[in-house]
Amino acid sequence: MEQAADKQLRQQLVKHLEGGEAFTPVDEIIRNIPFEKLGVVSEDLPYSFWQQFYHLRFAQYDILDFCRNPDYTSHNWPDDYWPDEPAPKNQQTWDDTVKAYFTERDEMAALISDQNNDLLAPLPHGSGQTLLREALLVIEHTAYHTGQLLIILRLLGLYK
Repeated sequence: MEQAADKQLRQQLVKHLEGGEAFTPVDEIIRNIPFEKLGVVSEDLPYSFWQQFYHLRFAQYDILDFCRNPDYTSHNWPDDYWPDEPAPKNQQTWDDTVKAYFTERDEMAALISDQNNDLLAPLPHGSGQTLLREALLVIEHTAYHTGQLLIILRLLGLYK
């Protein structure tokens, strides 16, 4: 791929990673929920806002770890990806999880932006996965769960 096109693709991937154009950015969504509502499970939904956000963050972390860690080991699905409790233990747990999400998102963006990282080359420790595939997976997964978070906010009367 020509260098200018490669740079443009990377910029577009990062833009979508950070909120894209077709869904509300995560940072905007989390501003709409008070700590006291994080553990509320709305009628007919299996998860609380906390559980959805924890899952979103853990999956992003897992994909980032896979991309850069040659000693990566898979986690147990679904147990490791979803918390048992509907609410975080305390405010600090929530704050730490939010901070980790944005830190890891920035790390993923840096990995994507670095033109020394071939987007199309199979990751050496994978089974054919590429950095491009993993970036798209994070973007797609984030978009899906962003929608879930918005549904929860609407059901709680916290978002129009």
